[in-house]
Amino acid sequence: MKFAQGMIGADPRDWPHLAAVAEEVGFDSVAVSDHVVYPSYLSSEYPYTPDGTPLFSPDEDWPDPWVAIGAMAAVTSRLRFVTNVYVLPLRNPFVVAKAVGTAAFLSRGRVGLGIGAGWMAEEFELLEQPFAKRGRRMDEMLEVIRGLWAGGMFEHHGEFYDFDAVEMRPVPAEPVPVYVGGHSDVAFRRAARVGDGWLGVHYSVDELLGHCSRLQQVREDAGTADRPFEIIASPIAVPDADLIEQLGSVGVTTILTSAWMARGEMAPRRDRAEELLRTYAERFIA
Repeated sequence: MKFAQGMIGADPRDWPHLAAVAEEVGFDSVAVSDHVVYPSYLSSEYPYTPDGTPLFSPDEDWPDPWVAIGAMAAVTSRLRFVTNVYVLPLRNPFVVAKAVGTAAFLSRGRVGLGIGAGWMAEEFELLEQPFAKRGRRMDEMLEVIRGLWAGGMFEHHGEFYDFDAVEMRPVPAEPVPVYVGGHSDVAFRRAARVGDGWLGVHYSVDELLGHCSRLQQVREDAGTADRPFEIIASPIAVPDADLIEQLGSVGVTTILTSAWMARGEMAPRRDRAEELLRTYAERFIA
């Protein structure tokens, strides 16, 4: 079992240092969350809480994921980076392909793109991207982005994007894995059809086991069950040996955690965050 450390909560100025510590103590990767802005008025409902209230507040720091990943990649050599999750249809596919492809190129392939369709309609409006049909548009965006990453001239003629041959450089030396977030049937079908894995957050063990079972069936129905596939998930439970064995048996490959939030600490100082990383790794990863 691999372990990923979510960086949200810690001071972003400490992320490079904490990433180096995470690499040292045995974490496989770190995860970076994404939002561009937080509106003063929010009518959209957050899909991961019973009452629709977000788990974060307007005063939470949301660094640009790719700038932050670049800073952390510069001080590490083995650690991988994944977005948890990047709101793909909020952006232009050319800009995404350039940012992610550059990060993958400079980090020598240590980047994974975790994507979601997004839930905050207000943010889409501010960035002048349509909220309607965002799922279909995201599917086409992936076609465009992967085509640009392949190298050489690439053209695309689709429902949302239509352009003659262009070339983007630099490109990743190997394909960037794409992990699809969300637990709706649509998200599962998307993960099975076009994803290299599924990314799930904040579930009870029973919920997570149920999601993994559904996902396996969807992959079988899609004819992709024999394709390599990762599951990155954050169970609300202590990751002891029994739980790790149980999760591994249903396809979970990485436990996404937070060494400080697991202890009920939401905004630790740098020295405390480092201490908790070391303690978590000693207790669970070792």
